[in-house]
Amino acid sequence: MSTMSYISVMERYHEYETAIKEIMTSILTGIAEEPLFQNKETRCEAMQSLGKCYPFVELLYILDGQGVQHGDSVAVSSSHPAAYSGDGKSRRHRPYFLKKIPGCQVVVTEPYLSTANRKLCVTAIIKYDRGEQDGYLVLDADLMAIVEFLMGDALRRKFQPLFKWTYSVIVVGLFAVVAALLFSAFYELFQMLGAGELSQEVKLKPFGVIIFLTLALAIFDLGKTTLEEEVLMHKDIFRHSSTRRTITRFVAAILIAVSIESLLLMFKSALCDGAALVSAVWMMLAAVGLLIGLGLYVYLGARAEALLKRNNGGSLVNRRP
Repeated sequence: MSTMSYISVMERYHEYETAIKEIMTSILTGIAEEPLFQNKETRCEAMQSLGKCYPFVELLYILDGQGVQHGDSVAVSSSHPAAYSGDGKSRRHRPYFLKKIPGCQVVVTEPYLSTANRKLCVTAIIKYDRGEQDGYLVLDADLMAIVEFLMGDALRRKFQPLFKWTYSVIVVGLFAVVAALLFSAFYELFQMLGAGELSQEVKLKPFGVIIFLTLALAIFDLGKTTLEEEVLMHKDIFRHSSTRRTITRFVAAILIAVSIESLLLMFKSALCDGAALVSAVWMMLAAVGLLIGLGLYVYLGARAEALLKRNNGGSLVNRRP
C-alpha cells in the first residue's frame, strides 16, 4: 500500500466503520434495480455514474444462487485488473458469499484482501429474487479510498508524490551541505596536523574542526529526519502523535547542536580571554529552556491526544446501533 499503511487503514476503518457500512449500503440500494440484472450495458453506465461521485467503488458483478459469477465484472476503469472478466468463476468461498444474506437487505463485509488487485477492500452484497431465479448483486470498494473520501483527504494525496519529490530535493541539498562541512573539517584537521609549531592559532583549530563536525551532524540528522518522516515513512497528518514525533525529532536535533556549540564556546573562552563566556552561558540556558519546552510539548500533546481518543471512542460507541 503506497500512500497509507495497513495499520492506519484498519485504525481508520474501526473509527468510521458505521459510516463506511452506511455509505456502501446506500449506494448498492440505490442502484439495485431490475434493468441492472438484465444487461451489461446498464451495469457499465451505473458504474460510470458511481465513479464520478464515489471514486472508491471498483467492481460490480452478479452471482447466481450458487455463488457462481454470471457475466463479466464491470469496473470504473478499464485498466483495473479484473475489468470485464470473471464470468463463470465460483465466488462461494469469498467472505461476502459466506455471510447470511437476508432478502432485500444489504450486507457489508469486514475488510479483506481482494483477489483482483491484492488491496484491502470491503464488499456490499444484496440478494435479489426474480421469480424462479435468484442471485446476488455485488459491489466492491477500495477500503483506503473510502477512508480518504470520508476524511476529505483524497485531493491532498494526489499531490503527495510532488511533496515527496520536493522533500527529496531538499534532503539532497542538506546532504550536499554536510559533505561540504565534512570536507572543511578534515581540511582544517590536516592543516593542524601539518603545522610545525603550536601557535595560538593552531591551538584553536580543533574548535573549528569540532564546529564543522557538529554542524554536519546536526544538518545530517535534520536531513535524515526529513527523509524518514516525509519521504520513506507513512505520515498520517490527522494523528497528533505523528506530527508530535516529527517536531520532537527536529527540535532534538537542534537541541543537540546548540548544546555542543555552547560547550565548545565555553572551552574556547577558557583558553582565550574569556570574553565569550557569558554568551556561552546564555546559549546553554537557551538549550535548557528548549529542552524544558520540548518536554512540556510532548507531555501536553500526549495528554491532549489521550483525551481526544477517549472522546472519539465514546462518540463512536454511542453511534453504533
